[in-house]
Amino acid sequence: MKAEPAVQRRLLDLAQVDAELSRVAHRRRTLPEINEIAEAEKQVRAKQDALTTIETTLGDLDRDVKRQETEIDQVRAREDRDRKLLTSGTVAAKQLTDLEHELATLERRQAALEDDLLELMERREAVEADVAHARVELDKAQEALTDAARRRDSALADLESTEAKRTAERAIVVKQFPEPLLALYERVRAHKGIGAALLQSRRCGACRIELDRSAFNNVKESAPDEVVQCEECGAIMVRTGESGL
Repeated sequence: MKAEPAVQRRLLDLAQVDAELSRVAHRRRTLPEINEIAEAEKQVRAKQDALTTIETTLGDLDRDVKRQETEIDQVRAREDRDRKLLTSGTVAAKQLTDLEHELATLERRQAALEDDLLELMERREAVEADVAHARVELDKAQEALTDAARRRDSALADLESTEAKRTAERAIVVKQFPEPLLALYERVRAHKGIGAALLQSRRCGACRIELDRSAFNNVKESAPDEVVQCEECGAIMVRTGESGL
């Protein structure tokens, strides 16, 4: 294949645009924020699960406290009823003894229930503090996720802007090449990643391998308008004054 040396040199401009587009694509795939977001999402789920567990415990304690208070109220109501009967003067002597015994039992029962209630309230207070702490931790995890997502979106916006500019630039550059040369360039780029590179100091700019004597002599003897390719990677080697020919 033949192409004017000036046209071949313009392949370097196209290769530079394509290299930046490749960097943009690689950067998009490997943004550190992507892993950071995945970890942050994991932390949010863990913190949410922890909060749900603690809130469930708090809800159970609230029900226990309410049940305990209801039972204490019932004991107090029964105690008040018995005391009224005791002071009414209408109770027989035998019933009076039974009432006094029942009152003593109710008092012990009430004291035990109140002790249990105090213990429940203390446990509830501790769990309530755990809930507050868990909510703070969840808020922190959500803030970290929001921050990572914001930075990812900002980075993606920059990459999209660069990609749009380079894509538009590429659309203009490719019009400068004859179809056969462009087809060869695109075919090599699709397989090897780099379609054309500068031959510099006897070294292919694509694979960075130095040409052996035989390969170098072949390139040196090729006509200036001959399109030469690297024997190692297949990239079109653009020859300039830096090629050492």
